[in-house]
Amino acid sequence: MNNDNETRNKLLLSAKKEFLEKGYAKASLRHICSEADVTTGAVYFFFKDKEGLFEAIVEEPLQKLMAVIKEHFSADRTEDFTTYVHKPGDHDDFAESLINVLYEDRDVVMLLLTQASGSKYENIIDQMIGMVDQNFGGLAEKYAKAKKVKVNKYMSHWLSHLSVMSFVHLLSHVESKEDALKYIKPMLEHIVMGWMNYAVE
Repeated sequence: MNNDNETRNKLLLSAKKEFLEKGYAKASLRHICSEADVTTGAVYFFFKDKEGLFEAIVEEPLQKLMAVIKEHFSADRTEDFTTYVHKPGDHDDFAESLINVLYEDRDVVMLLLTQASGSKYENIIDQMIGMVDQNFGGLAEKYAKAKKVKVNKYMSHWLSHLSVMSFVHLLSHVESKEDALKYIKPMLEHIVMGWMNYAVE
């Protein structure tokens, strides 16, 4: 059992390095196995195939990220916009939770967001934008009804793109978790104010 765990972990470490260097599509199972000092049969035994190996690396960090986002969306949906008054710092707790999960295993999240072409995760950014857009759209309808205004669907959709790509840019360009925490709060404030001012008209 211990040998199985050791072999599996060696494969995961070797695969993570290979995927980060070459991306999913160009990564070589033969090279991964050679670096891990195991036969290619070990991949099929533990992970079934190349995609299963990639999934074993990225799925847990992805689920942690999705849980944080969904929890935030759930809290947003309970907001009473008839009495809501925005205050700077309203989203600081979410900002901190998001940075914690993004930077807990930053290189794996980067692998998922930037090196997944050819895998079943290759459209993950578009999927996230779609999820954010659905939430923003629902909130915009609720906010517009409370304020007796109309939803600007284009701006709501654009802000969904901006939100997701802002986090991808931050993760790509800021290595320090402490710096990321410093930058994400004004970023979120900008997005929230943009949403309140332009997602409705």
